Amino acid sequence: MGASPFITVAHGATAQKAFNEAVESASFEEGHGGYTGSIAEKNSFVSIPLPKDTKPYEEANRLIDEDERISDKWGPAGVFELGKDRWLFFGWASS
Repeated sequence: MGASPFITVAHGATAQKAFNEAVESASFEEGHGGYTGSIAEKNSFVSIPLPKDTKPYEEANRLIDEDERISDKWGPAGVFELGKDRWLFFGWASS
């Protein structure tokens, strides 16, 4: 099986709460069979500081291609804090 990149915005008071909501929502939307290519396939995440003066989506796309912390489709997703209880999760997922 392959891997697909994903980027997902989620809401929550903490990254963990937002992650749990995003995984649950994606599992509902994409199914529970695995290999959805979405955040539904992730079990964890790693917080990555968003560099100043960068655009979150552009930086997420760059890291998806370059950052070893999130390069494994079975490993953690990356997350940026966007503020106001918003979080941007990204990475590779099995598909």
